[in-house]
Amino acid sequence: MNERPDIRGEAESPSGAAGDALAAEFDALRPQLTRVAYGMLGSLAEAEDIVQEAWLRLGRTDRTEIDNLRAWLTTVVGRLALDALGSARARRESYVGEWLPEPVVEEYGDDPTLDESVSTALLVVLERLSPAERTAFLLHDVFDLPFDKVAAVVGRSPAAVRQLAARARAHVDAGKPRFPADAEEEARIVAAFAIAWQEGDHGALLGLLDPDAVMRSDGGGKVPAAGKPLVGADRIVRALLGFGRAAARSGIEPEGRFAIVNGSTGLVIRERSATNVYSVTIDAGRIVAIDVVRNPDKLRGLAEPGD
Repeated sequence: MNERPDIRGEAESPSGAAGDALAAEFDALRPQLTRVAYGMLGSLAEAEDIVQEAWLRLGRTDRTEIDNLRAWLTTVVGRLALDALGSARARRESYVGEWLPEPVVEEYGDDPTLDESVSTALLVVLERLSPAERTAFLLHDVFDLPFDKVAAVVGRSPAAVRQLAARARAHVDAGKPRFPADAEEEARIVAAFAIAWQEGDHGALLGLLDPDAVMRSDGGGKVPAAGKPLVGADRIVRALLGFGRAAARSGIEPEGRFAIVNGSTGLVIRERSATNVYSVTIDAGRIVAIDVVRNPDKLRGLAEPGD
């Protein structure tokens, strides 16, 4: 994960106590602003660049013209992210295989950068929306920006933005778990999944997966990965057990650990050829989706605990 830059002194902000107060206000809002930009782009590095640009713009703006700093900054970040999303989408059209968002991996006990408001499951659903729908949904439904402010970001009327958000909401509701797990159930199921996989227990794995579960894998053309999603519990289990047998034949035991991935319990597994970050989506007590990021470009900031 990129180390957060020091914002103080980088913008044309007031000096002395006034400058310190402004920097403190911005610093308090930084986590939400990062979630906004990350939710739009699925890249933490790009999100942090956008948040930094918002700070620079704040330093060039007369503070007396800003009634609500949170709303002003959210609007600026939303506009910057929407502009960046256009070029990001163009790059994804030529992406090799499945595209998944850059995972944000943190250790248990750390202060979280993200929470479930930008879970992997949500970001996968958001990829199916138009840029305007995605912006309207995130800014209004997730981050509580009024429709008139969202309208200024997407360049449409408030009434049109309401329709965008309604369409996006319908897609999100159809794609998200109806009965999501709480943190305790989530940790228990992911642990059971890891143990069953390690032991090669076909029946236990089948029992943990929804019959219609899907597994997506993002190698970015840099490392081997399934070109298309695997659909169906039996197909996924056979693939997982096949991975295990291949690792055993190599003579190098994969190293795995539990971690917080986008605010939820996940797995980080290191093998000889690649590092894998597993995000798990649970609905009604069963795993309905497994998203695996293997692309090393998306895992550059990932380090072992203590590194």
